[in-house]
Amino acid sequence: MSEIVQRAAEVARKTNETDIKLAFAVDGSGQVNLETDVPFLNHMLDLFAKHGQFDLTVDARGDVEIDDHHTVEDIGICLGQTLATALGDKRGIKRYASVFVPMDEALAQVVVDLSNRPHFEYRAEYPSQQVGSFSTELVEEFLWKFALEARMTLHVIVHYGKNTHHMIEAVFKALGRALDEATSIDPRVQGVPSTKGVL
Repeated sequence: MSEIVQRAAEVARKTNETDIKLAFAVDGSGQVNLETDVPFLNHMLDLFAKHGQFDLTVDARGDVEIDDHHTVEDIGICLGQTLATALGDKRGIKRYASVFVPMDEALAQVVVDLSNRPHFEYRAEYPSQQVGSFSTELVEEFLWKFALEARMTLHVIVHYGKNTHHMIEAVFKALGRALDEATSIDPRVQGVPSTKGVL
């Protein structure tokens, strides 16, 4: 039997606005170590990794005295880059996934295609513009940059909900579970899952 190659990557990104070190393992067990200046994002990344069974380490500092935007955006960039690197040529993966996750009264759906063609569609209307000090518009910013750098097609739909925290939580849980399925190896797949012969 051939040796299983660990699908993992690390990245460091330092700008005038942020300083980020991020490590991501696709074939993990939900081990998480998060140190950022954005507590709500820590909570969402913890959910994402544990529901996807990914190992994730983030050490991020940013200019949150201005607002959380740059930190959230750059973490999305780094996470996308590590996912793309970890998956390599995507040989043997399932590629597609569609997952619904309820969180009490809220229902979110995440559909992914690890296509190497970045595209993002987002359908969500939240009752509140803030969850604590976190601006809900940053959810879209994070997801778009993540999809772009991971070079995947990502559709996120929040079908309904009344509590903004619950609605966003359902999104991140669904994202983790969808990516867990799409990145999983299907032994029936020979090479990459595309008639083009490449993704």
